[in-house]
Amino acid sequence: MDSLLLSFGTVRIEWQTALLSFMSAFVLSSILAFVYDKTFQGLSWSKGLLESMVLGSLISCLLMIAIGDNVARGIGIVGSLAIIRFRTNLRDPRDLVFLFASLGVGVASGVQSFGTAVTGTLIFSMAAVLLRFSGFGLHRRTDGIVRFQIPQNEESSLRVAEIMRRVPRHFLLITMRNVSQGDLVDCTYQIKLRRDSDVTALISELEKVDGIRGLTYMNQQTTVEV
Repeated sequence: MDSLLLSFGTVRIEWQTALLSFMSAFVLSSILAFVYDKTFQGLSWSKGLLESMVLGSLISCLLMIAIGDNVARGIGIVGSLAIIRFRTNLRDPRDLVFLFASLGVGVASGVQSFGTAVTGTLIFSMAAVLLRFSGFGLHRRTDGIVRFQIPQNEESSLRVAEIMRRVPRHFLLITMRNVSQGDLVDCTYQIKLRRDSDVTALISELEKVDGIRGLTYMNQQTTVEV
């Protein structure tokens, strides 16, 4: 029984077929890396991620060729890979999706399913380009945080309250504390604006408040990279 499991489904693959599988994985993963490059919108660019996409595809292709239909080989390779711990943090889930797609292309090429590999690469690339240039998931309203300090008097407080009710679509007072031995009040508001141009109008109106200091505005994006 043991000998049967060890020899189950052993397939010898010619070097020409193996070379074709590696070339397919390399070309198709390079296409995915090119699409990622052209549709990238983040701040933290990583050349290593592009190289990892191509090299990872070749590795997955190699593993599938080495395993073939042999159950024992598959169990052994999975066990050896479980020893390796990958601690690289990807800031954008989109990076992980592209990396996983390149690994999938390598797997498909490794089992000589070239039609599936080519079709999957084309469909994935077209979907990525469509989502990038269609504005899918883009919020039309601007969210942000405004922070400033105003004198400790009723007139300034009423003036700020009137501006907040008039300019932003919505606002929420996050923090309010006394500073400078009680002479000033430090305020932090979370706001939602109707359009991007309202930022200038809000800052302009707040600057008219007598004695205002340290006026800052921070735009909040869906993904914030530091």
